[in-house]
Amino acid sequence: MPIRFIATDCGSTTTKAIMVEKKEEGWRLIARGEAPTTVEKPFEDVTVGVRNAVRELEEITGIRLLDDEGNIIKTENPTEKEGTNAYVSTSSAGGGLQMLVVGVVKNMTAESAARAALGAGAIVMEVISIDDGRKPYEKVELIRKLRPDMILLAGGVEGGTVKHVVELAELISAADPKPRFGATYKMPVIYAGNSQAREEIKKILGEKTALYIVDNIRPTLDTENLHSAREKIHDLFLEHVMQQAPGYAKLMAMTDAPIVPTPGAVGMLIERVAKMENIEVLGVDIGGATTDVFSVFQGKFNRTVSANLGMSYSISNVMVEAGIENILRWLPFKINPSALRNRIRNKMIRPTTIPQMLEGLMVEQAIAREALRLSLEQHKMFATELKGVQRGGDIARAIEDVEEYTLVNMKTLNLIIGSGGVLSHAPRRVQAALMMIDAFQPEGITKLAVDSIFMMPHLGVISTINEEAAWQVFDRDCLIRLGTVVAPVGIEKPGKTILRCRIEYPDGRQESLDLKFGEILKVDLPLGVKAKLYLEPLRSMDVGEGRGRKFYTEVEGGVVGLIFDGRGRPLVIPTDEGERIESLIRWYESLDVYPRIMQTVGSGV
Repeated sequence: MPIRFIATDCGSTTTKAIMVEKKEEGWRLIARGEAPTTVEKPFEDVTVGVRNAVRELEEITGIRLLDDEGNIIKTENPTEKEGTNAYVSTSSAGGGLQMLVVGVVKNMTAESAARAALGAGAIVMEVISIDDGRKPYEKVELIRKLRPDMILLAGGVEGGTVKHVVELAELISAADPKPRFGATYKMPVIYAGNSQAREEIKKILGEKTALYIVDNIRPTLDTENLHSAREKIHDLFLEHVMQQAPGYAKLMAMTDAPIVPTPGAVGMLIERVAKMENIEVLGVDIGGATTDVFSVFQGKFNRTVSANLGMSYSISNVMVEAGIENILRWLPFKINPSALRNRIRNKMIRPTTIPQMLEGLMVEQAIAREALRLSLEQHKMFATELKGVQRGGDIARAIEDVEEYTLVNMKTLNLIIGSGGVLSHAPRRVQAALMMIDAFQPEGITKLAVDSIFMMPHLGVISTINEEAAWQVFDRDCLIRLGTVVAPVGIEKPGKTILRCRIEYPDGRQESLDLKFGEILKVDLPLGVKAKLYLEPLRSMDVGEGRGRKFYTEVEGGVVGLIFDGRGRPLVIPTDEGERIESLIRWYESLDVYPRIMQTVGSGV
């Protein structure tokens, strides 16, 4: 008798459904279906799209999953031809969960509050603080204009002053904000600040808003407590936001576990990967409008949303933020900058188009490198140690004492997971690998993987009812293991040998390799095969154990294999156009990234 789960992800445009089932060898993905999301007219009912996606699962598998009334057939004892044990769902339809964060000090409590909101799967529309440079009337106008789904208010350590957080509460009260969906209920406000200010906050906001009080996010300057706020954000997302969206009340009645915001579900899975394998992980989901970056370093989970960096609707923003020169540096052919700008703008006004020619694919993947690079830079600024430990007692002193220290450490990073169309659906897996290497510039030894068909949200929510099922499907059917990159850190003269390596294969074979500065090499090492490397870097280079230090290590293969990146860290790309094109062609040909590249793009544009 089978054990089976169905999960859906209700996206802004598409609803994706998957079916997983327990087989003799463990849990496996059985089928995937999709249908347009139906929150807008003429349907205005998200469950219509869900049923259509589940019907596609029925057609693929021959298993009856919907009864005559369109309800999902749920039973403790499904048969080979009918029913499922449970149904769960995630959602980002209707723009997902949109929040306003209000905190006393921008780089302290406001930043901690933003971390809590992002970790719960929200899009942070704006961060308002006492020290953000805006005048009080500007803050009131902004709060009134934004119309978020909910507001998170934080500020003040335990035993500290209550004055500033009360001022912020008065600004919220003066703005009298209205929620995005419907005007029939009060704006949900979560207070997660100094407990001594609670009574004042109740007096100011208790009547005008739906006020909820949780534990202080920043009880002391050197501790952060996000769990209580995240739990309340999730509860209110279900209670307020989802209830107002078309058809969500019906969807909530259908599911066997609370609906989770799509990014929150992906974050759950990234956290579980890091915890179960005891590793440091960087995950990225690059979409049409936004790029989400997830990381776990030193056991701390962080998520950021780069809301203006995407591959279709936001592609022109990538061009503006990166600069046209930074996109051109990845192209192995001559192209007029104005022609490149026009290509990018055409993609923005026709967001659903895909490249038809190799040159178009190269342009899109060059832009993806810059979107990923910029998103990681933003993530590094946010994923930091706690800031603002005070020497004195006033806010101004705390602001002066802010010390930027990112948790993101590319030397200790063990695994990069890429997701989103440009990575998951790259025509060749080596293209996805090189995009992540070029954008993130991993240092030392790092494993690379991509999400095959964007199942991470589904598996994140499945993990809330069966962690084993989510983990096994993630490991066997979701992750495509690309292989391992070995990247010495340092700069040397072009052509100088920077790393000598001996590879010992499981069958006893040995192979030697000399890596020169400025080159990139690929060695075939199949999926599931491990090899031992004896690495001997040049005295000026570091492969993870310190400059010039030799060591043994074991690496894992994948569909791409082993990549030895000798281009230096930071990565060096020649500034001269001719040299740059020559270098890029040599690198791309060495990895077989774009077949027959010389014949195709050698003539230029």
